[in-house]
Amino acid sequence: MIFKKYEWRILLRVLLMFATLFITALLLVKGLYVYLLFILPIAIYEFIDMFRFYRKTKEELDQFVESIHYRDFSRHFDVKHAPAEVQPLRKGFNEINSTLKSMSKEKETQYQYVQKILELVDTGILSYMESTGEVIWMNESLKKMLQLPYLKTIHSLGKRDAGLYDSVISLRPGNSRIATAHPDKNSFKILLSATAFQIEGNICKLIAFQNVNEALDETESKAWQKLLSVLTHEIMNSIAPISSLAETLKHRLQQSVSELNNDSGAVDDLELGIETIKRRSEGLLKFAETYRSLNKITRLNLKKVYVRDIFENLLQLMQPTAEQKNIELETILKDTDISLEVDTDLLEQVMINLMLNAMEAVKEKPEPRIILSAYISDNNKIIIKVADNGNGMPEELLDKIFIPFFSTKKSGGGIGLSLCKQIMMLHKGNIHVQSVEGEGTAFLLQFGN
Repeated sequence: MIFKKYEWRILLRVLLMFATLFITALLLVKGLYVYLLFILPIAIYEFIDMFRFYRKTKEELDQFVESIHYRDFSRHFDVKHAPAEVQPLRKGFNEINSTLKSMSKEKETQYQYVQKILELVDTGILSYMESTGEVIWMNESLKKMLQLPYLKTIHSLGKRDAGLYDSVISLRPGNSRIATAHPDKNSFKILLSATAFQIEGNICKLIAFQNVNEALDETESKAWQKLLSVLTHEIMNSIAPISSLAETLKHRLQQSVSELNNDSGAVDDLELGIETIKRRSEGLLKFAETYRSLNKITRLNLKKVYVRDIFENLLQLMQPTAEQKNIELETILKDTDISLEVDTDLLEQVMINLMLNAMEAVKEKPEPRIILSAYISDNNKIIIKVADNGNGMPEELLDKIFIPFFSTKKSGGGIGLSLCKQIMMLHKGNIHVQSVEGEGTAFLLQFGN
């Protein structure tokens, strides 16, 4: 409506100018030069007025275009004190600015809303230009997850974690895969999901990082528990009769030995064989009974305890053994008020097992040392660390040491660390290992708040 009025004003000026020019041309053709003295000033005035109108309109339009260019939608054009011919134009500009301001505000609100949602979710989000690798945006969850304060390009990730970088780069839009991240010598499983979109003709790739380590650990733990339950049940049911039968045969043989000819030593060999069957059967039964302990822990007796008290009790228990083996025990606890809601008996069992493993690892070192420490991590998790300066472990073993039946010791049954992991998972926590061959090993117990 406003611009229709403006168009009518322009049309009226054009028609008046056309009429004036037509009359002037008619007077020239008729030779009525005297009347030109009256009509020429009118024509000149109309030309000047049209030029002034054009110039004012151009100035107003330039100002409006400038405000649009710099997104200055707060700019207001004064309608009341403007010339009458410019007032409709200014009024129209104000309405356009008001509409654009409203749209911009709505868009900014939506952007802030989406950004806050993406910042609050636990899933890490990363978007980058596929052609150049330039990172467009990454949320705080991803920074905390990968312990990366900043990424200029996706290729920078390759210098920090080559395996994860290869998984991200090779992941095609619409697909998902499980990858392993290695921030700060730790490792955990990540579910990667990819999608793609276009911005001004450039293809952008968006990757979602979801930490599924705990979920996979829980699933794996339950699978092992079911398997162990079946195995131990079947082993005990099969071996128990054999052990009983061997005991009976040994007893019957001892009763009949006086009636048998043992000149060749056959009876002695038979008795030795039966004894061997009995001993190995009892060994298998004991082995199965030991592994049943993995399934016995189902409830926790939680109570608040200070970490300093846990360390004190542990040192009192382990110090005599450490002194006997010339092992230096050291504790680091800067914050003495750190406390946990744990089952103290089970946690002490975990700590003792880790301490015994550490003592075994440093026994050949000239200056054996074990360090107990506790601190609060950047993501507000309480960490208890048991570190030694032993021989360390090869990297290929680090993912296997928590698996039941797996052991690096010749006499080990592979029960200790599996049990430690189950206890930590019951506490809604986890256990991680860091190890460098020739330098030592550290086990980290992570507790959530």
